[in-house]
Amino acid sequence: MSAAAQPGGPGRPGGPAGPGATRVRDVVRDVVTHVAPEELPLVTALMEFDDETVVRRLTRGGPRREPLGFGLGEVATMVTPVIWLVVDEAGRQLAGAAVQSTAKGTRAVLRKVLRKNPGHPADPVTLPPLTREQLAEIHRRVVESAVQRGVGRGRATSVADTVVARLALAGPGDGGDPGTPGAPSPDQG
Repeated sequence: MSAAAQPGGPGRPGGPAGPGATRVRDVVRDVVTHVAPEELPLVTALMEFDDETVVRRLTRGGPRREPLGFGLGEVATMVTPVIWLVVDEAGRQLAGAAVQSTAKGTRAVLRKVLRKNPGHPADPVTLPPLTREQLAEIHRRVVESAVQRGVGRGRATSVADTVVARLALAGPGDGGDPGTPGAPSPDQG
């Protein structure tokens, strides 16, 4: 079975990101723990959903029924949506690039198979180890997105620095530890 045809798919556990991949949700939790611990209840609530649902809830607009009990005005100045959306987008783009380079024709089929799995949430989006250029791009996007959402430039830069540090320090199979960005899980000895 080729890497692109593995059950997890690209950018997901078991796909080409495979060993060394870091889950987006772990990055978000670890960074928020350091830069905005007051937002941890939001992160905890979001962890109940699969990544696609989280992204959909964080990006939708308008006065709809709010699942977490607050309006978009409060979300606009929070850093959790910025971190989750930028890191998730990077993971999905890298996964898409991996699929294009290994199996262009199977991309649509894999998407359909992975998305049409009722009763089973999609695997979390992951990021492989990143290059300096990729880390710099993520840093730029976090700053830009945070500033657009009303976060001051200094705070936005601090958040971006923490995101990049967490991603740069991620080890193989890193599940993350809220106390230390990039620390291997206890079972990795």
